[in-house]
Amino acid sequence: MNPFLKPASLFLVALLVMIAAAMHAADDNKDDDKLRIVVFGGHPDDAEYKAGGTAVKWARLGHHVLLVSATNGDLSDRPGTREEIAARRKAEVEACAEKLGVTARVLDISDGALVPDLETRELFVRVMREWRADVVIGHRASDYHPDHRAVAQLMQDSSFLVTARRFCPEVPALESMPVFLFTSDKFTTPRPFEPDIAVALDDAFDQKMDGLHEIVSQVYEGRGGVSSAPPASDDAARRFWSKQRWAGIQSREADAYRELLIELYGEKQGKAVKYAETFEVSEYGRQPTLEELKRLFPFYPN
Repeated sequence: MNPFLKPASLFLVALLVMIAAAMHAADDNKDDDKLRIVVFGGHPDDAEYKAGGTAVKWARLGHHVLLVSATNGDLSDRPGTREEIAARRKAEVEACAEKLGVTARVLDISDGALVPDLETRELFVRVMREWRADVVIGHRASDYHPDHRAVAQLMQDSSFLVTARRFCPEVPALESMPVFLFTSDKFTTPRPFEPDIAVALDDAFDQKMDGLHEIVSQVYEGRGGVSSAPPASDDAARRFWSKQRWAGIQSREADAYRELLIELYGEKQGKAVKYAETFEVSEYGRQPTLEELKRLFPFYPN
């Protein structure tokens, strides 16, 4: 070792070595044989609500899941400035991601300001390419919230361009087009949600609840400070309250698409599923066979 290196220089060298090792590990991670999934939500909670349980199941198998909040949620009717609300919501979904075993990212776009323009389309393409997505999931275009509709439009507008080498050439294009899917909703205009995939969450439901417990501002605090949730001082009561609420949501989804669960899991297991998340294949992007869908969602019996 060079005797003339000062302690500060030694620290800098060590830091650079650590950064290089981390980057090398990340590159290796990208080249493994695991699936890579991006879930877009309009705000810091949407991806977690709609796909958090399935994300847990992917992560347990070593697959790589990125939950993206397309806006920072700063219009939320909670105490504080918009900057403080955005910082809080970012911290919440990051804490949730840690509990789910996935990665969270919040884009620097104000709540209510997401539009499917060229600049944001390029941003979505970069996110998918940088993650090297095999599967991309997000809202349908028939949704009450303009940010949700914009997510759907941006996904559709990006579905071809992720493989176009001269579009955003600074980020390598994907070699193959991902499968694009929509999360569930109850809107019927112009047509209702029609899932192609139903994922049983019975073995992941509690972990999803642990994650959602971290999104305090949205799970437990109502608009204008009005909420029926137990007080923050009673953590056990809050967890029970949230679990009962979400048990109803996820069980209704399972019951609504029971036939699909039976088709995918077999009659005995499909009838026994309590909780589910469901997804619909988009006409944009790669059109998978049922066997490919089962490979992308590797949770079903052989």
